[in-house]
This record gives sequence, structure tokens and C-alpha cells, in this order.
Amino acid sequence: MNKQQFWQLIDAARDQVSDSGDGEAVARRASEILAGRPAEEIVAAQQSLWDLMADSYTSPLWAAAYITNGGCSDDGFDYFRAWLLARGQQVFERVVADPDTLAELPVVRASAAEGDELECESVLGIVWDAHIKATGAELPDDAFSIRYAALDPGWDFDFSDHAEMSRRLPRLAALHLV
Repeated sequence: MNKQQFWQLIDAARDQVSDSGDGEAVARRASEILAGRPAEEIVAAQQSLWDLMADSYTSPLWAAAYITNGGCSDDGFDYFRAWLLARGQQVFERVVADPDTLAELPVVRASAAEGDELECESVLGIVWDAHIKATGAELPDDAFSIRYAALDPGWDFDFSDHAEMSRRLPRLAALHLV
């Protein structure tokens, strides 16, 4: 399973749940669908998932997650990117390319008003859960590798600096840092 096929899996899951914005439901349904595929395809899906996680490992996106969630640890950034994966390819790619576009999403605007965090750890377990359901065994230890690119040193500043965040991510800052 390559990245495009992984996106097709996410799209199918989003189409089959009652609320496509419910990342937990999307993750459960994607895992159910994937569990019906051959074991080698399930294992390959794990690499595609982590390739997408690597694609989204950027300083600007981490800063956006920090603003949106009121702080963001290493694990929190993983869960935020997993939430973003559950939103589908179009949203994911647009936001990775320009994290300030998060401010356009109704769910982000609502989270600013409600103080909700945007994260979905269960997306990271889609393949793990599917493999156990399909085979009764855990994923092989070598099911994936991940290489994150170095973070942009131009974004190496304190993300709690509201003035700098407002300069770099003005739309998100206007929602969350008022």
C-alpha cells in the first residue's frame, strides 16, 4: 500500500462514518476496512502512515499545533498530525503547505471558541489494530522506518512568543492568541 492508497483508505472510512469530522470514528472504520486486506498490504500501510507523518514534521506546522492546542509536546505534535490525517488528503496537504490555513477550517474556529484540543492518537493505531484483527499478531518490529527531516532553524524560537507567532501565523494567532 502506497501513500495514495492510504489516502483512499482514509477517504473510504470518512465516507462510511456518520460524522467525517470524528477522527476516532474515521480511525476505527479505516482499521476495519484495512483488516480485510492481505497481511502484507496491512504491513505496507504502516510505512505509508509514517511516511505521511514524516511529510508533516515541520516547524511551521508544529507552531500551528502549539497555537491551536495551547501548547504542544512531541507526543502532542504526533497526535495533532494524526488528527490532521483523519481530515483527508486535501486538508492535510493544504495545511502542511501553509499551516496558517488551519484558521479557515470550521472545526479549528470552533475549537478556538470552545478551547478544545485537536488531536487523535487513535489514527496512529489504524494499522496496528488492523493487523491484530486480521492476523492475531502484532505488527512485525521492522514494519516501518521513519526519518524526519531536520526542523527549520528559522523557526527555532519560543512558540509562546505571541508577537512572533502573530507575525508568522497571523490568522491562527487572531483566533487563539486574543
